[in-house]
Amino acid sequence: MNRARAVLVSLTLLAGACTAEPGGGGVNIEPTGATSSPTTTSTSTTTTTTPPTTTTTIPTYQLTGRVVRPNGTPVARATVAMGEITTTTDHMGSFTLVTSKPDTMRVSKLGWAGAEIPWDETVRHFEATIVPGTVRGLRISPEAAASDEAFDDLIALADQTAVNAFVFDTKLEGGIVPYESQLPEAQAIGAVDVIYDPAARVAETHEHGIYAITRVVVFEDGRRSAAYPDERLVGGWLDPRSPAGRAYVIALAVESCDLGFDEIQFDYVRYPAGRAAESSGQLSLTQEERVTAIADFLAEARAALHPMGCAVGADIFGIVTSTDDDQGLGQRPEELSAHVDSLSPMVYPSHYSNGWLGFEDPNSRPYEVTADAISDAVPRMAEGSVLRPWLQAFWWSNDQIRQAIRAAEDLGVGWMLWNIGSNYDAAALPTDEEVNR
Repeated sequence: MNRARAVLVSLTLLAGACTAEPGGGGVNIEPTGATSSPTTTSTSTTTTTTPPTTTTTIPTYQLTGRVVRPNGTPVARATVAMGEITTTTDHMGSFTLVTSKPDTMRVSKLGWAGAEIPWDETVRHFEATIVPGTVRGLRISPEAAASDEAFDDLIALADQTAVNAFVFDTKLEGGIVPYESQLPEAQAIGAVDVIYDPAARVAETHEHGIYAITRVVVFEDGRRSAAYPDERLVGGWLDPRSPAGRAYVIALAVESCDLGFDEIQFDYVRYPAGRAAESSGQLSLTQEERVTAIADFLAEARAALHPMGCAVGADIFGIVTSTDDDQGLGQRPEELSAHVDSLSPMVYPSHYSNGWLGFEDPNSRPYEVTADAISDAVPRMAEGSVLRPWLQAFWWSNDQIRQAIRAAEDLGVGWMLWNIGSNYDAAALPTDEEVNR
């Protein structure tokens, strides 16, 4: 897999005075291509050599700036490098870099489109806007992550195809936490059931230049709702309006970010469907009340995770991309995408009713159904958030999976494949050459 693609940037430099105080200035970067992984921090110092009759001082340059998303929010844990000198942005996206050898400045973050800024003698302060790269991912089940053989096979699959991201799990359906969580609340309610070591797998993932996402199931949580009935909505569902329930999930997400994941993806971030919806009381709420509850949770999660350097994503039902209302679930692309970096509708044609789009069997039309859902969703996305659908990788032939991927590629969005057992065939996946034509 090609992990370092050529970067094209458009720059606007506002010159600052070469004084002890940083000058005003900005850089607007519009890069394309994959980024390199963050590097370690080092520093440069001023060196003075004093011959018998002369004193020569090698000048140093102190450069400051910020790295931000298109909506202006800071990007933490981005790497800023000049020559051999590198530093990392803090929780405000700010950096300071001192060098005696000025060169092209490079801004990078795994999973984001990187940028290069040519050296300009007149500039001392920079603001760089970077955007998420195109993610092409595979879901990695806890069981697959626990098996050295299975995980090695998945790494090899990514290395030979266009796959550049893995989606793990750190909170499962039912409320199970499949790793050795140190969160007292998770331990107290018996949610911890160790299956794999996420920190070790993330490290291996990063060694291969692969973006690491973890899926965190939110409100479908039988363990928490049983332990704290006052937080329960119905059955095994937490009430999305419960402050304590929200705080618990966000605490697990923060712990996941600390484990090294690049992105936290929230699943089951909705009200229940089916019979549970009929008995929960949620349908007596207004659509605005339901959507606001979900959006508020995502806003709280983003406020906790962005300063740590983790991106935030959310999964939604595929059907809500093609309907005006929230289907009683509290999910609408407009409101939810405003609070996340990526929004992922679950576009599984096998789940669409017969007759959808006039097709007697939507499951037999992978390209058309996938393309329709993506086309419906893209215009509804808030600025600064990217669409990245989950695609069906079950009950289909390799050719059908490829058709769904081709629909996403043709429409210029990333994708993730869902297979519960993490069983994928290289024949179903495009190569770097195919997606970069």
